[in-house]
Amino acid sequence: MMGTAMTVPLRDNGHEVRLVGTPLDEGIIAEVKRTGIHPTLRRSVPDGVQPYPVEQLQQALANTDLLIAGVSSFGVEWFSDTVLPLLAETPLPVLAVTKGLAGQEDGTVLPFPHLWHRRQPAGGESSFQAIGGPCTSYELADRRHSAVVFCGDDQERLDFLRSLLETSYYHISISTDVIGVESAVALKNAYAVGITMTVGLLQREEGIGCREAYNPQAAIFGQCMREISELVTLFGGLEHSIAYGVSDLYVTVYGGRTRKLGILLGRGLSYADAKSELDGVTLESVAICTAAASALRRLAEAGEACLDRFPLLLHIDEVINRGQPVNIPWKRFVRRDLQQAERHRGCSPRPQT
Repeated sequence: MMGTAMTVPLRDNGHEVRLVGTPLDEGIIAEVKRTGIHPTLRRSVPDGVQPYPVEQLQQALANTDLLIAGVSSFGVEWFSDTVLPLLAETPLPVLAVTKGLAGQEDGTVLPFPHLWHRRQPAGGESSFQAIGGPCTSYELADRRHSAVVFCGDDQERLDFLRSLLETSYYHISISTDVIGVESAVALKNAYAVGITMTVGLLQREEGIGCREAYNPQAAIFGQCMREISELVTLFGGLEHSIAYGVSDLYVTVYGGRTRKLGILLGRGLSYADAKSELDGVTLESVAICTAAASALRRLAEAGEACLDRFPLLLHIDEVINRGQPVNIPWKRFVRRDLQQAERHRGCSPRPQT
């Protein structure tokens, strides 16, 4: 859906746009061809956008200046196996809307642009960039004001991509801190589950439709910011990049599939039952939580991280991947100012001089 929404600013800027479906999108591409409407996005595709089935991907790539990768985090492997080989002979700048992190065996995480760079065929010269920040596909397609960040390793190339896509309503910042931006905007999906668990817990106690309580959500939001800030730097990013994740977290908490998952878990459903009720919904928050928690535990085993600093992430992981009931560890969020002020990888604060 986001890939299709991206055609709106592109067409508004007068570019030729070709929309290619994945193997899962045959019905969508057929409907776009027949009616001009994306059936899931429920919006008209801009005039002039040319739809292609995946079998015609190579044809669609001919004489293009930019490839926007609109796959979800679950489509990253398919993109690696299917699309990257096609770029070997005709390298292109790739701009990904995908938000996620790939866990590595050594406890590190890779943003998808870096993962695809490693996986492109030997001698491949394509460049890989990504989009972060709060932007839903529905509102972009409706031309609502949206502020995002394009991140990549080359400032000049990022400026070029911005020139293609920036409009009066689509506002683009630039960052070369790929790991920082991508970590922040990916982690917000996992942490949004924690915030919305409090909504479900209240509904369990007082009934669905009860008056919403904001103190618990705000308290968890603060804990999210503390943990995301530390994780961003732990993974090798710059702390100021957390700002892109903060705004993205706001949007995610107030709508979407991650909110639904957190509420169902808070009501008392197991992850398996919640997933069943959300049948067909892509739960990127689960993949990101799993990758981040796994990387964190490996770093802790190596003595490079302290698990005590991340009680919320670990609890979300325990609920999703270990079958634990929701029982938010409120008392573990309380820290002395000295401990909270410390930004380092060990568990004990540095001695004061």
